[in-house]
Amino acid sequence: MERIEDRNLTGIEPLEPPRRVKADLPADDDVRALVGDTRHAIRDLLHGRDRRRLLAVAGPCSIHDPSAALEYAERLARLATELRPSLLVVMRTYFEKPRTTVGWKGLINDPLLDASCHIDRGLRLARETLLGINRLGVPCGSELLDPISPQYTADLLAWASIGARTSESQTHRELASGVSMPVGFKNATDGSVVAARDAMVAAGHPHRFLGIDADGASASVATAGNPDRHLILRGGTGGPNYNAEHVVAAAELVADLALARPVLVDCSHANSGKDPSRQPAVCRDVLAQLRAGEHRLLGVMLESHLEGGNQAWQPGAPLRYGVSITDACLGWGETEALLYEMADAVAGAPEAA
Repeated sequence: MERIEDRNLTGIEPLEPPRRVKADLPADDDVRALVGDTRHAIRDLLHGRDRRRLLAVAGPCSIHDPSAALEYAERLARLATELRPSLLVVMRTYFEKPRTTVGWKGLINDPLLDASCHIDRGLRLARETLLGINRLGVPCGSELLDPISPQYTADLLAWASIGARTSESQTHRELASGVSMPVGFKNATDGSVVAARDAMVAAGHPHRFLGIDADGASASVATAGNPDRHLILRGGTGGPNYNAEHVVAAAELVADLALARPVLVDCSHANSGKDPSRQPAVCRDVLAQLRAGEHRLLGVMLESHLEGGNQAWQPGAPLRYGVSITDACLGWGETEALLYEMADAVAGAPEAA
């Protein structure tokens, strides 16, 4: 008889339960305070209790080298402290990458960058890296892609996003309804903001779904719904969507959800045509809207690394230090100058009524 189960599987390897990994790599009081305080600060921005500052999410498209990520975080820590009156800076710490077809799927999936896919090592390495960045005083934000991995890392994230390919996924909407941090939903790859709005509505409601508990056992998970959701405009196949017309339309689309500042603009991806040299122009357009009195803007996201551009990844091949292996990024010098420019613009913007 034809095999009716596991026909296309080549292996199943058990993983350490989340509780054990977190016990081995615990968050200390300072890290927990940073995560909690930053989540509270983002909620204040989102709900209009803080209208003085802008959220700035900056960092590599993906983290493939923890040493380079920590060096980036050290630089960002100094800048974030100086610019704190105008900007709430969160480091982009993405360990999972959705692929349109195939390719490197992130540090959790393939931590050795050789297609060996030691996920057990990847989960520990991601947690170690997040702990190191938080200990430098830099809060972290990441995309929630695999529905299991947040059990290992979510306590170290101040902010999270749901990507353009997964905003329409029921699994990810349910996941977002239960996590403890604010969550941004990207518009779909075709540019549809309605999909992201629907995701925000769904994530704001209670759900019950299949998941795992802290010991790694299958479980029925019940959520209360997440009140802290927002849009991320990242452009689409029809072109960019960062200008004033698009921001106004997006804000009005979610006006009934009673969020004071529901729109964050991703300066990369389709908004920049994946050309990192275009990110500053996108950011400056957003800053011009802010100066013109558009107070529904929550912030911006920048893809940025120690060095500009990107490099091709091949399993086991040597790589240049501090250069992205996924989307091309701004270099540090350009990033630093742009964050100073953002802070100046925020400080000079008119106060909200």
